Amino acid sequence: MYKEIIICSIVIIIVVGLNIFTEKYTNESVSVITGNLENLKETILSDEQNDENINNKIEEITKSWNERHQNLAYYIEHDELEKVETEIVLLKGNIEVKEYEQGIPNLNNCIFILEHLKEKTALQIKNIF
Repeated sequence: MYKEIIICSIVIIIVVGLNIFTEKYTNESVSVITGNLENLKETILSDEQNDENINNKIEEITKSWNERHQNLAYYIEHDELEKVETEIVLLKGNIEVKEYEQGIPNLNNCIFILEHLKEKTALQIKNIF
């Protein structure tokens, strides 16, 4: 009986520890990508739109997302990650054809999905039950 209690305790500690680690990484990833998207939005909405600056920012967002996507895919549903990637691709397409105003809804959707992803992966009672 004593061995089973120790084994169960170790398993619970490992699960909680991994959950804390993955939640921290998810929060960090969402914060970085959301910050980059907000920065891009400010640049697009500013009076002085610099095409080169906007293209550099979308490339930075795409690169950052691709790096983080690989690690997030280990423990987050792929459907959720595909939603973010779809919005980024649509945003990038609008920027490539210089339709900046049409890219704003994609940008806002991407931010919303990322925030939802952060809430969904948090260790909360509403997510457990």
